[in-house]
Amino acid sequence: MKKMYIAAVLLLSYGTVRAADEPSMKEGLWSIHDVDTTNPGNKVSDSTHSICRSHAWDQEVQAESKKVMKSCTVLSDTTAGNKHVTEAKCQIGTTTITTKAIITSLNENSVHSETHATYSPALGGVSDTTTIQDQKYQGSCPAGISPGDMILSDGTVRHLWKH
Repeated sequence: MKKMYIAAVLLLSYGTVRAADEPSMKEGLWSIHDVDTTNPGNKVSDSTHSICRSHAWDQEVQAESKKVMKSCTVLSDTTAGNKHVTEAKCQIGTTTITTKAIITSLNENSVHSETHATYSPALGGVSDTTTIQDQKYQGSCPAGISPGDMILSDGTVRHLWKH
């Protein structure tokens, strides 16, 4: 259940739910800066990591997201210019998660997203979260880093995809 919760929220904030006619993100290394605010308590966390992307990896993430989203209803999904807005309602156990994500492609090298989710009743003591994320293209993936590899701020590499 926790896996579904995490995926339902993250897939919207990472912009993996996109209109079919939107261009793919550039292949290569992307830095990702997240600022998460969790309530109650207005707890703020700030993190930065990088991820090596390829079109094949993006497609795999989208396919996995669709599996998770089977417990969700898309309330709206619109694209106007460089802005994509998705609203969804997901049922995870007894909790209803209502999410709105606004993803703005600033240019081919930069994406900004703002995601707000509410949990009713609270899930794990969390009533709502807001994630503000900025993704920036950095160039080619470093030697030894493959698509789906995440580089944490301390240099640790996590392999998120079987190559």
